[in-house]
Parts: sequence; C-alpha cells; structure tokens
Amino acid sequence: MGKRFTLRLISPFSSLSLASVEMMGVRSAYLLTFHYYSILRPHSMKTEKTQKQHLLKRFVKYYKPHKKLFIIDMLCAFTISALNLVYPYVTKEIINNYVPNRMMTMLLSAAGFLLGFYLLKAGLNYFMHSWGHIVGVRMQADMRKELFSHLQKLPFAYFDDNKTGVIMSRMTNDLFQVSELAHHGPEDVFLSLITLVGAFVVLATMNIYLALIVFAFIPFIVLYAILMRKRMNRVYKQSRIAQAEINADIESAISGMRVSRAYNAEAHECEKFDHGNGEFVKCRTKQFKVLGEFHSSMTFFTDFLYFSVLLVGGLFFYYGKINVGDFTAFVLYISTLITPIRTLVTIYDQIQEGATGFKRFCDIMDEQPEAESPNALSPDTLTGNIVFDNVTFGYKSADDEAKVIRDFSLTIPAGKTVALVGPSGGGKSTLCHLIPRFYEIESGKITVDGYNLGDLSRFVLRKNIGIVQQDVFLFNGTIKENIAYGDFTASDEDIIQAAKRANIHDYITSLPDGYETNVGERGVKLSGGQKQRVSIARAFLKNPPILILDEATSALDNMTEMLIQDALFKLSEGRTTLVVAHRLSTVKNADEIIVITQNGVEERGTHEKLMALGGIYKTLYEYQFKNL
Repeated sequence: MGKRFTLRLISPFSSLSLASVEMMGVRSAYLLTFHYYSILRPHSMKTEKTQKQHLLKRFVKYYKPHKKLFIIDMLCAFTISALNLVYPYVTKEIINNYVPNRMMTMLLSAAGFLLGFYLLKAGLNYFMHSWGHIVGVRMQADMRKELFSHLQKLPFAYFDDNKTGVIMSRMTNDLFQVSELAHHGPEDVFLSLITLVGAFVVLATMNIYLALIVFAFIPFIVLYAILMRKRMNRVYKQSRIAQAEINADIESAISGMRVSRAYNAEAHECEKFDHGNGEFVKCRTKQFKVLGEFHSSMTFFTDFLYFSVLLVGGLFFYYGKINVGDFTAFVLYISTLITPIRTLVTIYDQIQEGATGFKRFCDIMDEQPEAESPNALSPDTLTGNIVFDNVTFGYKSADDEAKVIRDFSLTIPAGKTVALVGPSGGGKSTLCHLIPRFYEIESGKITVDGYNLGDLSRFVLRKNIGIVQQDVFLFNGTIKENIAYGDFTASDEDIIQAAKRANIHDYITSLPDGYETNVGERGVKLSGGQKQRVSIARAFLKNPPILILDEATSALDNMTEMLIQDALFKLSEGRTTLVVAHRLSTVKNADEIIVITQNGVEERGTHEKLMALGGIYKTLYEYQFKNL
C-alpha cells in the first residue's frame, strides 16, 4: 500500500505524468496505458492516414489541366502492358503448334504479327517518354508558379526565419523530384500492375497450380517493401534537409564572397562548408545504405522467383503436367513478370523522393500569407497624416519576443518632413517597416489619414509609399529596368527625368550601353553611391505622397550628398517625408527632428530648438562635428 512509482506516458500530442500511483493502482495504470495505445495511437495513425490522403488529393489536382495528355499516356502504358503479354503466348503457339505441325504460313503470320506489335510498341514508348515527361514538366511549372506567387504574399517574418537557399532548394530540387514522380509514378505503377495481373490471368489459364505457386511469393515481397517504408521515409527526409542546408550555405557564401575575401576568411568559409557537406554525406550515406539494403533484398526476391519457376516448372514438365511450349511460355512470362516487379522496386525510390519533395512544397504553400481584411478599404489617394498610438512591436524568435517598440506614440502631420535620429537599437528603421505593414504590430494602432492600417488594402497603402533604404537592392537587369520599378507604366522620358533629379543621369549616359547597362546580381557592377542614387531615382519616379528615407544618403560621398540634398528637399515638398539618419547634417532642415532611444521619444523639435535644449541631440551633433 505504501509503495509508489512514477509512470510517464509520452505521445506526439501530450505528456501525461501520473505521480504517486499506489501499487494497488497498477491495474488502473495498466488500463490507462492500454487506453493510450487503443485510443490515441489509432487516432495518430488515422490522422497520419488522413494527412496522406489529403496530400494525395492535392497532388492529383495538378493533373487536371493536363488530363487529356495524362489519359493518353495511361492508355499507351495499358497498351504496352497488353503487348508485353502477347510475345510469350505467341511463342507457346509456335513451339506447340506451328513448328511441330510445319505450319509455315501461320509461323510467318505470327512473326509478322509480332513485328507489327513491336513497331506499335516503339511508337507508344516514344509518346510515353516524350509527352509523358512534358506532362511532368508542365506540372512542375504550375507548382513553381504557384509557389513563387505564394512567396510574394508571405509576411516578411517568414523570410526572417527561413534561409534563401532552403527556399530555393524547394523550388528547384524538390519540384524536380515531384515532376519525375508525376510522370513516372502513375505510368510505371499502372504499367506494372497491368502486367502482373495480365500475366497471372494468362498463367492461370495454362496451369492454375503452377501459377499459384509462383505468385505465392509476391505477397512476401510486398510485405517486405511495406516494412521498409518507414525507415526510408525517415532517411529521405533527413537527406532533403541536409540538401537544403548545403544549398543555403552555398548561396550565403557566394553572396558574401567580397566580405569573406576582405577579412581573409576563406579558410573559415571552407571549414563551415565542409561541416555542412559532411552532414550531407552522412545523410546520403544512410539513405543509400537503406536503399542498397532494399534493392539487394528485392533483387534476391525476384531472382528467387525466377529460380522457383525453373525448379517447379521443370518438375511439372518432368512429370508431364505441362508440355514444352507451356513450360517455355511460363519461363518467358516470369521474365515479363520480373520486369514490372523491378520497376516497382525502382519507382519506390522515386516515390519517396517525390512524396518528400511534395510534402515540403505543401509546407510552404500552407504558410499563411499576409492577412488582408475582406472589406479592405481602397481610398483613391492618401495625404500622409500618420499617427502611432501606443504601438508595441517585437521581432519574434524561437526563444523570446524582444520588444523593439513599447507603447510608442507619435504623430507625423501630412506634408511635413520628420527626421528620426538617435542611437542604434531605438527602433527607427522598425518604424519605417511598420508603416507599409511589412510587419504586424502586437498592440496599439497605426493610422494614415484616419484609416487604421489593418483596414487599408496593402496594395493601395504601399502604392502611396516610396522607400529608399540603406541596404539598396538592385535586381539583375538593366539600370532602366531597376528605375522603372517605381512605375512600370512610366515612359523613357519619365525615367530619364527621375535619374536627373537623383543626379545619376550623367553617369548613366557616360556608360557604353547607357540605360541598358546591366547592373549585375544585386547591382554588383555599380558602386554603393551609384546604387543608392538609382534607388532614389526609383522613388522620384513613383512620386508617392508618403516618402520614407531610411539612411538614404548614407552611401554617398560628401560632394554627391550635397548635390542631391536640394533634390530630396524638393521631392519632400507637399508630401509626408520620414527620414531616418545617423548623419545629422542631412536632417538639419527637417520640419521636426525626433530623438528616439530604447525608452521611446526623448526629444523633439527643430534643429535650432534641440541645439538650444542641450540634450541628447546636441551631444550627438557635437560629437559628429567635433573634428571639423
């Protein structure tokens, strides 16, 4: 009665701890354990089965736009399977009837018949291996298009948590495996099953007992394949993850090549790559060991099947149960039978690869896109009266939720130029990200012209906002194409005018290809200042009522900065302009300067007022210019 023990049950759904269970309660504990396995485990298995059925339905829907080609492909596979069953039967007739009875006409007719079948089979195989693959490629293109479109709608937080290389791996490697499965999976499985069933029917009509003996081995082969399934699923998933990680490392290393060279970090990058490469090799090694075990076992089973036919069929022939033609046909049919079994063995590997790839594709597709109100407002124009009302926001991580902004309030009047300054970490750039709803606030409210941002259409909101960031991103294309991102309907004259106002036109025209000059990946062929000015030209072209300049002149030399300050001043006239700057010389003429720290708004006013105040702003300003 006084003895106690602790029982802990762990399930995928919960962790149950039964502490201090009396020995007299062992029976109850046993019943609870039985209840878990009889209720929760079957539920888990049922849930897993339901998920697989759901994935299968999602996969099948991608066949619908190409169902005509798919049906023709399946008809070709069916016809080829039927033709494969003809050759052994004709061989039996030749050996049993045509040759012994010297029926030359029938012999030649059978030969011509087989030749015609082989020509037809060649044509069908051509269709299957060409148009069948084309169906797979078109499905892959549909999935990639859908995935790319979905990525365009995902919140920025998703890209903060997921590596670019991993996403690229899912769009390329995974979808390639899915397309291979889309073509070979149904086709090979259908062809193999038709051949297996057809061979059994024909063999049964010849000798039912021999057919049953031969086919009695097949359930054992199927059972073994099912038992190997879970092991293969696990190692294939690990292999996919390792492949995605190494892709991410390569993408990161190539993008940061200049940094690694500048810091002589080639050895470090190689060491980091070697580690990821080693993990990839380990996962692949596990995968191929399991695959090797599977293939070698299945090969043995098919060889044993052939051996059993020779042995049992030979005994049947020895004791006069079958004639020489039937025995020959049996051997040929088993050869025909082994081919689909080996095909099923081979396709199993492809099914695992494709199913894993499709699951990872669905994982991204199931990510929730940026939420949009069903009754989102779409005002024609916005003037830019921005109000932050007790806003709290933090970038979510796996461990905590660090609040960058807490109970922050600020009003930016329409048409005014407001500068945000202060030490790093105060949330200045974060505020710039919240206005176009790149991230969702946790509490409080942000309004533009009285409209709550959550009620506005994202498209309309962002259409009215122009952004020039510190980290300029240029797409791999021409200078003209990059400036045109401000307005894709703009004329060449508008693009040139925007470039002139950003003080980049003269440089562009000095290039051999002018505005058609390719900037390279991420604008690598341009200097930092040139990229910055192309980005500013973009904003000029967009001509929005709200302008956000997040360290917009940080990459410019003093001469160039002076040249565009007047242009930026003119651009900000009549529109709401939010300027984030560490170089205080760029914000002296702002209508209002707001000093932000981790405690929120510390000081606000014009340059002259803040200097007279003698607080944080004056300290920062004098520190920057003390050596001048």
